[in-house]
Amino acid sequence: MDRNKVVSLEALQGRCPGFYSLLGILGAILILGLGASWYMEHHGHYVTGMNNQVVWGTPHVFAVFLILAASGALNAASAASVFNRAHFKPLAPLSGVLAIGLLVGGLMVLVLDLGRPDRLIVAMTSYNFRSIFTWNVFLYTGFILVVAIYLWTMLERRMNAYSRSAGTLAFLWRLVLTTGTGCIFGFLVARQAYDAALMAPLFVAMSFSFGWAVFVLVLLATFHWSKRALGDSLVSRLQQLQGIFVAVVLYFVAVYHLTNLYAAEHAAVERFLLFDGGVYTYLFWMGQIFFGSLVPLVIFFSSPTRGSRTWLSIGCILVILGGLSHVYVTIIGGQAFPLSIFPGKEIVESGFADGVVAAYVPSLPEVLLGLGGVAAALLIVLFGIKILRVLPADLADTVG
Repeated sequence: MDRNKVVSLEALQGRCPGFYSLLGILGAILILGLGASWYMEHHGHYVTGMNNQVVWGTPHVFAVFLILAASGALNAASAASVFNRAHFKPLAPLSGVLAIGLLVGGLMVLVLDLGRPDRLIVAMTSYNFRSIFTWNVFLYTGFILVVAIYLWTMLERRMNAYSRSAGTLAFLWRLVLTTGTGCIFGFLVARQAYDAALMAPLFVAMSFSFGWAVFVLVLLATFHWSKRALGDSLVSRLQQLQGIFVAVVLYFVAVYHLTNLYAAEHAAVERFLLFDGGVYTYLFWMGQIFFGSLVPLVIFFSSPTRGSRTWLSIGCILVILGGLSHVYVTIIGGQAFPLSIFPGKEIVESGFADGVVAAYVPSLPEVLLGLGGVAAALLIVLFGIKILRVLPADLADTVG
C-alpha cells in the first residue's frame, strides 16, 4: 500500500444474510454463557471443577486471555499514532473498537465468575490501594475510557489534531494495564509457579502476540466477507510482525523457566510443569511450545507460506490456541501444584491435601461462560463496525 495514499473509512454496508446469521450464532453463545453463569450462581460452585485449591478455573483462563488480547489489539493504532507508521493508520479505528470489545468480554467473564457478582459493588466502593486488584479496577475501566476518547479523536475530523496525544496515552495505559495483570501473578509469592518479577514483561509480550493474532483474524475475515481489497504488502507486514511477537514471547518463556530451574526453591514446580504434570506438561510442550509457537514461526517466516492469507490465518489460529494453553498452564497448573506453607521448614502434615497435586477438570458451565465472553466481545465488534466508520474502504497495493 502506498504510504501517501488517503484511505477513506466507512461503516459496514448492506444487509448481508451472513452478517445476521453470525449475529444470531454469537447471540446464542452469549445466552448460553449467561445461562451457565446463572446455573453456577444458583447451585453454587460445587457444580464446577473448581475446589479449595483451584479457585480460578477455566473462566479465568478466558478472561485473562481476553484482557491480554484487548491490550494487544491496539498494536495497529499504537504503530500508527505513536510510531508514525502510515501503512497502519487506516487500521487504527478498527484496532480501537476491537480492544474495547475484547476487554468488555473479558471483564464480563470475571464479574460473572465471582460467585457473588453483587460483591462487585464492594470492590468499586471500598479500595485497598496495597492490593493490585484495586489498581486493576481503575486500569480496566480507565482503558475503556481512554480508548473511547482515542477513537473519537480519530473519527471526528475536528479532533484529529489530538489523535497522536490520545494514542500515546492509550499506548502507555495499555502497557501499565498489562503490567498490572502480570503483577497479579508476580506478587503471589505463596504460589511457586507465580512468584517472579518476570511475569510483568512476559504478560506484556503475551498481549502483543495474542492481541495481534485476534486483530489479524478479524481484519482478514471482515475484508473477505465484505469483499474489500487487502494488499499483499500489508499482509506480509502483518505476518512478519506476528512472527516477531511469537518469538519474543518464546524468548521470555525460556528465560522464565531457565531462571526457575536455576533457583532451588522453584525446582519442584518446574519439574511438575515441564515433566511430571500430566495434562499441564502436555499442554505446555504440545499446545504452548510446539503448535502455539514453533509451528507458527515456521509459517510466518518460511518463503512458501509468506504472503498467504490462508497460512496467515492458520498461524494466527494456532497462536490463539497456544495462548489459551499458555494461560491455562499458568493459571490452573500454578494452582494445582501444592502450596509450600513454610518453605524450608519441617512441619507436621495435616492430612488435608498436603503435598497433593489438586485435581481439576473443567466443567461445561465454565467453558460456556468463557465462550460467552468471547461472543460478547465479537458482538461489540460487529455492532461497532456496523455503526461506526472504522473499516478502510480499500487497502489494495498501489504503484508509484
